[in-house]
Amino acid sequence: MINFKKLKSSLKSAIIGLKSAIKEEQTFKIQITVATLVIFFMFYFPLDVLERVLLILTIVLVLGLELINSQIERILDFLEPEFNHKIRKIKDLSASAVLVVVIGSIFIGLLIFLPYIY
Repeated sequence: MINFKKLKSSLKSAIIGLKSAIKEEQTFKIQITVATLVIFFMFYFPLDVLERVLLILTIVLVLGLELINSQIERILDFLEPEFNHKIRKIKDLSASAVLVVVIGSIFIGLLIFLPYIY
């Protein structure tokens, strides 16, 4: 049976976390801005359903991975407040995962939008 009280509490926590990311994480703000622009162009150009789905998936993937990256960074900062080379490498790897997805998303966006622009 679904515990709606617990579900409501979980959703509230998730929304608080999302607000925190929007308020405190610079890269997340940038990605939200780009996502908003992409969504605008999704409705401006006559994209087919598959193109729209692919763009939505890339947006969700980038934002979700950025949230995970932010979690990793905050946990590591909490566990080791002083600079540590091993911690730095873990953070760099986490950030590079986001970078790979962002680069892939840029290519997907270009492949979808360029034919409509030209």
